[in-house]
Amino acid sequence: MDAKTLSKFRKLLLEDKQRILNNSKNALQNEISLSTDDLPDETDLAASEINQNLVFKLRDRERQLLAKIDEALERMDDGTFGTCEECEEPIEPRRLEARPVSTLCIACKEKQEHREKIYA
Repeated sequence: MDAKTLSKFRKLLLEDKQRILNNSKNALQNEISLSTDDLPDETDLAASEINQNLVFKLRDRERQLLAKIDEALERMDDGTFGTCEECEEPIEPRRLEARPVSTLCIACKEKQEHREKIYA
């Protein structure tokens, strides 16, 4: 992959990383935990717990995406970015534009999903 294309993908990844970090920072400031005394009945308490659970799941997904972004940046540094981990063929640029953290080409990703469907 040429340096210009690699630079473009690095910029995309760093922008995504910064966006996620900013969202998390804003969420920490805005998502104040409510005291059980502030909730007048069990329904409000249950709704609050469901909301907190959803927030935790979203933060976990963001954490996982941050890890994938860091791994993609490492692959850029070691020269393996844009190469399928399974068949070692180049990953199409359109796929990388849609999902820069991709580690598999379309064909290998489809095979993986098929195996997961069969054995899951």
